Amino acid sequence: MKHPQTSKTRRQPAHARRHPVAMASVLALLSGAGVAQAQQAAPSQSLETVVITGIRKSLDSAVTLKRESRGLVDGIVAEDIGKFPDTNLAESMQRIAGVSIDRNSSGEGSKVTVRGVGPDFNMVLLNGRQMPTSVINQLNNGASGSRAFDFANLSSDSISALEVYKTARAESPTGGIGATINVKTARPLDVRERIASIGIKANYDGSVSRLPNELKGDKVTPEISGIYSDTFGNRTLGISVSGSYSKRSSGSNVAYTQNGWLSEAWNTPKGAFAKSPNPDGSFSGLIPGLQNAPTSGLYTHTNDMRYSVTGLDRERLNGQAVLQFAPTKDLKFTVDYTMAVNTVKSKNIENSAWFGPSFSGALTTPAGTSPASTFTSGPVATPIIQTATWDGTHDYGMNAGQFAQKSKLSSTGFNAAWKVNDALSFELDAHSSTSKTTPDSPYGTYAVMDLALFTQGNTTAYYDKKLPIMESKGMVYDSAKTNVTGSQFYNNLSDQTVDQAQLRGTYRLGTDDKLLAGLGFTKLKNRAASANNFHGDWSGIGPAGGFKDVPVSQYGLGGLFNRIPGHDDPRLYSTFFVPDFAALRKQAVANAVQFGSSSTGNVPMTPAAAEAYFSAPADFSQAGASDWRTTEKSTSAYGQWDHSFDTSIPMNLSVGLRYESTKVDSSSQVTAYTGTDWYADNEVKLTGGTSTFGTKSGKYSYWLPSIDWDADLADNIKVRASYGVNIGRPGFDQMLGGEALNADSARYNVAGAGSTGDPALKPLKSKNLDLSAEYYYTKSSYVAVGAFYKKVTDFISTTTISKTYAGLNQPASGTYYQAALASGIPADKPQLIRNYIFNNYGGQPGVTVTKPGTVIQGDILGTVPGTQPLQFNITSYANGAGDNIKGLEFNFQHMFGNSGFGLSGNYTAVKSGLKFNNNTDSSAAQAGLVGISDSANLVGFYENETWSVRGAYNWRGEFLARRTDGAGNNPVYTEAYGQVDASIGYKIGKNLTLQADLLNLNDGYIRQHGRTKDQVVNVLQTGRRYLIGARYRF
Repeated sequence: MKHPQTSKTRRQPAHARRHPVAMASVLALLSGAGVAQAQQAAPSQSLETVVITGIRKSLDSAVTLKRESRGLVDGIVAEDIGKFPDTNLAESMQRIAGVSIDRNSSGEGSKVTVRGVGPDFNMVLLNGRQMPTSVINQLNNGASGSRAFDFANLSSDSISALEVYKTARAESPTGGIGATINVKTARPLDVRERIASIGIKANYDGSVSRLPNELKGDKVTPEISGIYSDTFGNRTLGISVSGSYSKRSSGSNVAYTQNGWLSEAWNTPKGAFAKSPNPDGSFSGLIPGLQNAPTSGLYTHTNDMRYSVTGLDRERLNGQAVLQFAPTKDLKFTVDYTMAVNTVKSKNIENSAWFGPSFSGALTTPAGTSPASTFTSGPVATPIIQTATWDGTHDYGMNAGQFAQKSKLSSTGFNAAWKVNDALSFELDAHSSTSKTTPDSPYGTYAVMDLALFTQGNTTAYYDKKLPIMESKGMVYDSAKTNVTGSQFYNNLSDQTVDQAQLRGTYRLGTDDKLLAGLGFTKLKNRAASANNFHGDWSGIGPAGGFKDVPVSQYGLGGLFNRIPGHDDPRLYSTFFVPDFAALRKQAVANAVQFGSSSTGNVPMTPAAAEAYFSAPADFSQAGASDWRTTEKSTSAYGQWDHSFDTSIPMNLSVGLRYESTKVDSSSQVTAYTGTDWYADNEVKLTGGTSTFGTKSGKYSYWLPSIDWDADLADNIKVRASYGVNIGRPGFDQMLGGEALNADSARYNVAGAGSTGDPALKPLKSKNLDLSAEYYYTKSSYVAVGAFYKKVTDFISTTTISKTYAGLNQPASGTYYQAALASGIPADKPQLIRNYIFNNYGGQPGVTVTKPGTVIQGDILGTVPGTQPLQFNITSYANGAGDNIKGLEFNFQHMFGNSGFGLSGNYTAVKSGLKFNNNTDSSAAQAGLVGISDSANLVGFYENETWSVRGAYNWRGEFLARRTDGAGNNPVYTEAYGQVDASIGYKIGKNLTLQADLLNLNDGYIRQHGRTKDQVVNVLQTGRRYLIGARYRF
């Protein structure tokens, strides 16, 4: 991408004209990918110049960029080389009107939403080049189809500027229907002095203090960065080298439901709050004692409550080297290499309670009274109190997990710029870039051991506080009543390569006209793969008490969530259990060698088999693994005419047209299964799988027009109008080449799940209209207001169809199952049903007892007589209708004369018809637009020759974060969130600056809910963060 097209003003006396020298200096600072325009000489003028530095220099440069660009461009410019305004690029961008950020589990900004359009549909460029992304889905620890760029992988130390293009441009790569974001780094021949500086910081994260001791990282961690840039041979050779290293320890504590909130009709057969269903599955009345139960309509419930704490250690290494050679003033060559390595390791402990399906009304127990399940009023009735009936031997989960991944971005680029003569110039830019994320642990990307405590009695969940409250009277820790009941070891891979070449040319027809044209080719290869060793050993690994020697620490649960209202509620279960992952795995391996595992028939394993049982898969060839491979090849051509009207009201017009054609080839691993196995109370798995690859193809092409117009109504008033068309490509998971079944998705009396994609999906298409006015009422001060309208079509929505497959039957059906029901066993007691079948039909074909006892263990296959086909809900994607996004932006900047004080702020209001309808059941797929929210930012600062002080408040309104949860098509809303940050700088002499950055001073927390705010999905607490350091410029 070239520099923003600068407006050409009318020829008037110097006092009434723009300041070309000032603009040229800004372009020098911003320069990166494009150089042709930077080489254009500014007209000779007699101008008054004022030298400014620091915060005001950064803001002034951004104002000049905004004012002189064609189209709507906002930006943030470094205060100095190596000194960006924020420690995080995403945090910086939220200062721009219309830009909101998504935060990761450490509370750090990672992805951006622009004007209500989510991260997957904002194109991120580095020096004008499309960058690859590699993402592992941390929601389900599986392969990810996301296109979103994670800014947490990049340090801000080597960044010279961020440009946010909000209007479509013919010369810009497609993919950013929200915005195209260009991250710029300095080039040595564009800086007219030698630069050499080094910075160090100490980072303290307050979230670490809220972790159990076993999970805490270092209290203070280092950051170091440096840059060297110089020119040689009378500015014909330039060399620049920059690098940064940072280490951060942090913590995140979250209360959540993993399985979501199921919404269904109240009179649904086998409803969660029904009495035991009749043998035929029909509805048979309500549990007695329910409070405010609905009589019709929709209701919702969840079946789990979890408290999770995570200690995270991140190491980030960034580097860039640039070599430039300009043998003549009209010819320049640039070779550059950029790398970013981000290593993340975390330890996680989760305590969890299961609530379904044994819900109850009012109960009296030896430990006291358990309140009745109580509902809110509709339209979707929600149990604000939810009680489950357990007998004091139910299992309470105490999981220990580890997460470890390494992401590496590597980019090698070449650029050649040739000014043929005063009218004609060419630029060739090419790069090859790769981003790859792999496991960084011998246990895979993610590993978890489930230790169960079998002393849980009647348990109640309360949803009347910000923090969900779990009450379980009488539950105590007894090491003799513990066992490992499950484990998961994931191996995940995300690998993406982008090869891109762009040829651009500019031809000046005269003083007021020029033509721009270009050709481009982009080849993107994406691979996302995931394999999981999942074992549901619900009856344990060896006998009860086999894990009594594993250390389990105990902490106060409320103290881990001390910033969230409800943490001191007397109903909250008081204890949080912390088992040791390594000790659990070691004991599990030993037990498996001696006793085997309940899911494999309790047959003792060899030491090698036991080690493999509790390890991640070595590759992705096993049945049930996912392996997606997609190749996109895009060719493009564009032309643009720029004209400046030398009239009484100076005007500029740019008219462009871009042609883009893309071919997509997608293949994905498909597993063909031959059978089913009901191997535990609620678990049904697919068996006998063999894997092959399914392949599909698609293609599309578009003509994308763009028009930008602006006028100077007065010397300090500018109005703009822009129209453009852009596209946003489907996610890689939406373009799968085959139909994949989830081997572990089926449950007792619950359908299985699968998914398929379509490479022939069309991209989202957005027609965009922008109108704005800017008033620059005094030096460095302005107000601006804008309106935007996006008509989005071909929105991609999910559809679900029910299918069956030959040979895959539901074992919990058929002759044996019906006989158990006919004997009087309730349908919601799968353990009793299994015991009946084993006692009466054990040894018959398809029925195998592996461990006799009070609770019999064994396998019931789908081949037993009379079984019905197992239903599978297959999710696919299709282009649907569209809707509009519209909004208003207001932003201002004011300098209080020469006092050193300044203030800036913005507010954006966004609306869209693409909303999620909350008054539906979980089976209805919807096309609500993720990320739509209002946002506001306010920044105040003071600066003189010695001190610089900045305070910022950033706010984002409630928005739809996801359209699905663990229970189906259910919304997840992120509630409004605000954060206060501050920074203080003190300059000692000319070269040394001391700096302090204070982040999340208000110590906020992030909360998500479902269809109503009573349906808590999760609430996340992190902490304040402090960075203190110094930078020395040589």
